[in-house]
Amino acid sequence: MTAPVSHTQGLDVRRLAATLLRVCLDRKLTVEDVVSGSREAQALEPRDRAFLLTLLLTTFRHGGEIDAILAKLVDRPLPRKSGVTREILVLGVSQLLFLGMAPHAVIDLAVRTAKEDRFALHFSGLVNAVLRKVSNSGVALLEGLDAPRLNTPTWLWDRWVKTYGQDTTRQIALANGERPALDIAFKTDAAPWIEALGGALLPNGQLRLASGYEAVPDLAGFTEGAWWVQDAAATIPARLLGDVRGHAVLDLCAAPGGKTLQLSAAGAQVTAVDMSEARLVRVQENLRRTGLDATLVARDLLGPDLSGEWDAVLLDSPCSATGTIRRHPELPYLKDEAQIRELAGLQRRLLRKAAGLVKPGGMLVYCTCSLEPEEGEMRARGFLADYPDFEIVPAEGSWLPAGAVQPEGWIRTLPCMSYGTHHGIDGFFAVAMRRRA
Repeated sequence: MTAPVSHTQGLDVRRLAATLLRVCLDRKLTVEDVVSGSREAQALEPRDRAFLLTLLLTTFRHGGEIDAILAKLVDRPLPRKSGVTREILVLGVSQLLFLGMAPHAVIDLAVRTAKEDRFALHFSGLVNAVLRKVSNSGVALLEGLDAPRLNTPTWLWDRWVKTYGQDTTRQIALANGERPALDIAFKTDAAPWIEALGGALLPNGQLRLASGYEAVPDLAGFTEGAWWVQDAAATIPARLLGDVRGHAVLDLCAAPGGKTLQLSAAGAQVTAVDMSEARLVRVQENLRRTGLDATLVARDLLGPDLSGEWDAVLLDSPCSATGTIRRHPELPYLKDEAQIRELAGLQRRLLRKAAGLVKPGGMLVYCTCSLEPEEGEMRARGFLADYPDFEIVPAEGSWLPAGAVQPEGWIRTLPCMSYGTHHGIDGFFAVAMRRRA
């Protein structure tokens, strides 16, 4: 994704943004899913599509602040038949206060967008009046707002306070409010590409670029297949398996494929399994681009067809993904506590299935990109109590983020952690276990 915010983006992009914002919330789909699934979005010029993504993600990232501002400026709730009026207002505030765009262009295009919608048409005057107030008041509207608290839905804030305490919860929320950097993992060595890419070297050998919204395919080394995008925390689980050269490794829930690439580059004989054939297409594309090799299998992980004994199994289980809100700020508005409980049950079943695929003496790594203990620490404790033939292999190494290794030997990263001298990393839980011979 690219970061340049054009002041001359067309009306079509704003109209599409309002529609997709509504789709995200109504259908509980991520920004990435709705943009990739929209033919209209995919038909946009790369610069316009990048702006669309930036606008949607920025709007979700500051959603609580935007709601608080509109609550002050709009006297009464909008009626049901107001079309995309609210979405137009939300996006307008986002552009004016958080993207710093030219007020006259933002307001003009917002009003024109409203007039194109047969329901919002009747509220175009309201759109004009509210956004002019926002423009005239500027960032003064943000003064006194508790941004970290407002931008974190209550159900999630309360969970984190219970698990991590008030201070750490606030630090997590602050980190989630920052636009994340772009971490890239290399097939061999970062050294030949440092000068061309810029950025800073992380303790694990990855390169961190300043902005997470660059046009990735345009960066040096992408076409050559020298690297792929992978958050630093997401590289930890595969490395917990140790030296995998020549080992048969089963990568479960493999898509979008960062760990598959990582394991293949480390010399493993990788079989990558995922339920979604469509998602495996993306894995195949990245394997082809990087010149790496893996066997891809579309299969139900809980079905009877998946069997055998492997040197190592990596289970990156489906989860609430609350550790990735920096990158996916819409997630708190799409998830709820009931889903976390449902996912915890699925994780329990998947972990038991994965255990049966590990040969005696082999390794099993379980991980999730969740901050919720039900999907991490509690799953590990329950599994170890039920499977005494597995034991934790304590994580160690100077390449790990400071504070990530817990007394039990497993890994817990938080978005507010620093990695080396660099602030911010996805929230992950990972535990490495060996099956006793």
